[in-house]
Amino acid sequence: MISADSKREYYQALIEKKTDYEGVFYVGVKTTGVFCRPTCSARKPKFEHCEFFETAQQALLASFRPCKRCRPLSHPNQVSDLIQTLVNAVEENPEKRWKDKDFQALFVDASTARRQFKKRFGMTFVEYARARRMGIAMKQIRAGEAVIDAQLDAGYESSSGFRDAFSRIMGAAPSLLGQRPILKASWLDTKLGPMIAIADENALYLLEFVDRRGLEREVERLRQKTKAAIIPGVTHPIQSIDHELDQYFEGTLRTFKTPLYLLGSPFQKDVWEELRKIPYGETRSYAEISKSLGKPSAFRAVANANGANQIAIVIPCHRVINASGDLGGYGGGIARKKWLINHEKQGV
Repeated sequence: MISADSKREYYQALIEKKTDYEGVFYVGVKTTGVFCRPTCSARKPKFEHCEFFETAQQALLASFRPCKRCRPLSHPNQVSDLIQTLVNAVEENPEKRWKDKDFQALFVDASTARRQFKKRFGMTFVEYARARRMGIAMKQIRAGEAVIDAQLDAGYESSSGFRDAFSRIMGAAPSLLGQRPILKASWLDTKLGPMIAIADENALYLLEFVDRRGLEREVERLRQKTKAAIIPGVTHPIQSIDHELDQYFEGTLRTFKTPLYLLGSPFQKDVWEELRKIPYGETRSYAEISKSLGKPSAFRAVANANGANQIAIVIPCHRVINASGDLGGYGGGIARKKWLINHEKQGV
């Protein structure tokens, strides 16, 4: 049963189209008979015409039909057919430089592709394709091939144009690359909204909700600390965490086994390791964490380390609350933190 306070909270989130409430609730509109996700772009109903549900199944059982605009039965921001078609086309020929005639051959409008890619990935399709070409160029250079060969294979006749494009995407000129590491970034659809995963071939470096405040700064800090280039792509750890997240949200997984690479101070790593010891379905206060570390007065430092965690859900900072019982803060939003805690308690 959803409380009256939660209904008012959910209605406000609906009015403001808050992305951090994705998957937390669904709203049935009594006047139309449809149910929607919190971020639906349709005209907002009056409060008295709303019925709130915790799951899509509850809305269906209450005889509401899914909204055709926001498609509440799919993942939030799920890949459209157009985007999937273009991503597949890039993978079939990643070295290709796209022109208007190439879009026409796929019966795709170039401006629509640009708009949809920008909304989903934060870059246009041309920028995405360029990033893939540059990733291949990086691999060639690291394998010992001449920069001029990588330049021509990437479709750049001008060495200055290639160098400038390479530097914008990779963070270093090709001649300075040397053995610079590569990290790959991928978009993951989850029940609570899209997440970004960044990993190399061996471990996961970052897992965050896409709408987390300051995510761009987090990614840039990661790039600087690792001195790595971050490009679109998929690695085994990304495939692993994508599969494990599906199991976690289904309630069939309690312990993540995807290998992690933690970037932080010794104290931060100690805090993160302590977080991983919190049993599934339980919570701890910042003070309790600091005591378990043998530093009972360091609860503020624990809170800061908690906030610096870059691997959401897997390192369960959502299980840490205030000593008063209040939820405290959470980078992915309080609504998500509340949902995660309840999800785990229900699975115990």
